[in-house]
Amino acid sequence: MMTQYSLLTPEEAASIINNNDMVAFSGFTAAGSPKVLPLALAQRARSLHEKGEDFAIRLITGASVSAQADDELAAAKCIKWRAPYQSASGMRKAINNNEVEFVDMHLGEVAQMLRAGFFGEIDVAVIEAVDVTSDGRVFLTSGIGNSPTFLEHAKKIIIERNSYFSSRITEFADNVTLPGPPKRPVIPLYGTMDKIGKPYVQVDASKIVGIVETNQPDQIEAFTKNDETSVQIAHNVEKFLLNELNLRRIPEAFLPIQSGVGNINNAVMNTLGKNPDIPKFTLFSEVLQDSVVDLLLSGKVIGASASSLTITPDKLQTIFDNMDFFSDKIVLRPQEISNNPELIRRLGVIALNVGLEFDIYGHANSSHALGSDLMNGIGGSGDFERNAYLSIFMAPSIAKGGRISSIVPMCAHVDHSEHSVKVIITEQGIADLRGLSPCQRAKVIIENCAHPMYKDALYRYLSTCKPGHIPHDLHHAFDMHIKFLETGSML
Repeated sequence: MMTQYSLLTPEEAASIINNNDMVAFSGFTAAGSPKVLPLALAQRARSLHEKGEDFAIRLITGASVSAQADDELAAAKCIKWRAPYQSASGMRKAINNNEVEFVDMHLGEVAQMLRAGFFGEIDVAVIEAVDVTSDGRVFLTSGIGNSPTFLEHAKKIIIERNSYFSSRITEFADNVTLPGPPKRPVIPLYGTMDKIGKPYVQVDASKIVGIVETNQPDQIEAFTKNDETSVQIAHNVEKFLLNELNLRRIPEAFLPIQSGVGNINNAVMNTLGKNPDIPKFTLFSEVLQDSVVDLLLSGKVIGASASSLTITPDKLQTIFDNMDFFSDKIVLRPQEISNNPELIRRLGVIALNVGLEFDIYGHANSSHALGSDLMNGIGGSGDFERNAYLSIFMAPSIAKGGRISSIVPMCAHVDHSEHSVKVIITEQGIADLRGLSPCQRAKVIIENCAHPMYKDALYRYLSTCKPGHIPHDLHHAFDMHIKFLETGSML
């Protein structure tokens, strides 16, 4: 056990952080992210601002952190620069109001860019751990994220030691960092559940400036009950994968699945889990949600690899109560491993992600509403979509009660190009785009994925476009978006 580190109050720890510091938070989503220091830091910012002093930091994380942390920091005007992902309404508003400079990044690239020095030095890393030893072994909690890289490169380290977590959570961890190019060796991971690292991260103990004691669960709420649209999307995914199995385009033993966060992904996992014709499978993903715990218990999922346990406290307690069962069925990795292009391609991952809108040629927008306003960010969807054996994007065909169509003539923002998007699925049906020319893709997407109330408008646009490999009418490509801005509906 640790003996020589100073015990700090959250306020004392926050005082170590200075104006304009680059600060790194642990975790991946709210899982494993700091619990008390962000709130103390927000209060420090308010106090200094009241005195007329400048105080704002640059903040880098694994993915998002808890919504409370991001929103409190944004409300306190404590953040001037933020990367690489967020999912909090207050932070989102600050970014879209240009109060916070936000860098939207592929999550799998962040660690390498940090090591290369592209963002400057990390002044302070705030890392949640279940324990830290006197010789600098840091045992992380429920989210690994970029913590190994943060710990290695930070000038100062503050540990939030969280006694809420079972000490056995470290049995899931497989911590490893990658050497830099150009002579980087192959990552010796040949199966979803292989381990190649250590259960802890070794750091220079002299960099640890203190410990803040906490006892709090991750701030992760249960998803709402699956609605009819999500369930129908899930059944369409199920139908598509069964057909691929029957055609032997997916091996009989099946392939690892990556599943993003949200109600649709939860519905898909539940549906696949109930179908006896879907073989038992593994997950190679960024996050594990509540549904995966049940699928592991049922035996449908035989192993799950990710960077975080993005699950509710009740489900986490289920894991802690059954650690003898779960200890060899879950692996938690740094995100540069969980999102690594080489591994995704080599393992043949089937990627399941949700988008905001798709155009009739197969481009996908997963981050910006109406091309301007950030929602959350690209996250890890691009890491998987670009390299997957099968890249499947899902979305409801309409939103806002039918006032918005998810299928449009041209995406107002493109995160994923038509070169990489293989399949689009809505509750209306399935558009398999493999081997199709742009004009063929347009007809398949409109016919199979667009909502009936928008099909005529999309076909009409296609018929009036100037001929070309990808036919577009630049005078009218964004008519649906403009109509929404003017009237509140794309119809």
